[in-house]
Amino acid sequence: MQSFKSTSILRHFLQKSRLVSQSRSFCGVSSNVLIDEPENTVLVEGKASSRTAILNRPHVLNAINYSIASRLMKLYKSWEDDPDIGFVVLKGNDRAFSAGGDIVSLYNLLKQGNFQDCKEFCWTMYSLVYVVGTYLKPHVFATPETLIGYHPDAGASFYLSRLPGYLGEYLALTGDKISGAEMISCGLATHYSHSAKIHLIEEQLGTLITDDPSVIERSLGNWGEIVHPDPASILHRVETLDKCFSHDTVEEIIDALESEAAKQDAWCVATLRKLQETSPLSLKVSLRSIREGRHQTLDQCLRREYRMSVQALSGQITSDFCEGVRARLVDRDLAPKWNPPTLEKVTSDMVDQYFSPLTAFEPELELPTQQREAFT
Repeated sequence: MQSFKSTSILRHFLQKSRLVSQSRSFCGVSSNVLIDEPENTVLVEGKASSRTAILNRPHVLNAINYSIASRLMKLYKSWEDDPDIGFVVLKGNDRAFSAGGDIVSLYNLLKQGNFQDCKEFCWTMYSLVYVVGTYLKPHVFATPETLIGYHPDAGASFYLSRLPGYLGEYLALTGDKISGAEMISCGLATHYSHSAKIHLIEEQLGTLITDDPSVIERSLGNWGEIVHPDPASILHRVETLDKCFSHDTVEEIIDALESEAAKQDAWCVATLRKLQETSPLSLKVSLRSIREGRHQTLDQCLRREYRMSVQALSGQITSDFCEGVRARLVDRDLAPKWNPPTLEKVTSDMVDQYFSPLTAFEPELELPTQQREAFT
């Protein structure tokens, strides 16, 4: 998955989880921005019965680091327990919502030998995703993981695996981008609005005194626009996409694409090129992750993804994560040297190790599942 232009779509993903669990009384609060984060990386606005968290690292497209993740965790827990707060909004400062996790910071930590801080970031980030996934908030979060020798994480194996057909496999393996209109069509977002209307939507949401999802739905619907994917959209290629990406292995997927490419199918040729640029090991790990995620709850996906991330960042199986970040985001030579370099040299043991339980010295991710409904 990828970053989406926040100027064109309201990031309001009304998930199946409840907004709040019970009716509440409300009181008005100041609408001034509250700067209560030492580095000002998360700003807070209070309006009527809502709170807005604003990611405030515009110079890095609001990439989420440990400071932001831990601050958001505290805010969301506090707001969830506050009877005067009915709903929560999350947005990014300036043009971007968020580029996702700050992988360059992780890269630098690993280069400094600081693996422990990387694990703490993943633990906090995945815990935050679980909290977010079990109560309402606007949220669209995506990064091109396979292109940097990683895997779709932070719950991606849960929501990608639930997209129509085999679209999730396609997005996970290619790291392709989809537009706001495509997000609406495949169910990743509920409302689309032109960027010029965003401030009006925020103003109207700020006047609401409610914890009723249907009231928020109606408010958003007042500004929503009917949009359709353009003729070149991947969603118009679902028959070919499903035919190719429904196969059991990456090798079979590539064979199917090559067969279609031989018929002068330009989309298949372009897709093959994307797969050839990615980490062979990450391709196999990502495909298995999406397939397992299709039969798991959100908490199960996050626990598995945490395990996979610790394995990937440890460098014990491969150094592809650091090499991918170096090639695309640090040196920018776009010439990563993957290890293993080809699919043929990726062994089953390598893939299995990503999914294996961590050692006795590495605790598994703990999530508050007893206090929250399973998100399926």
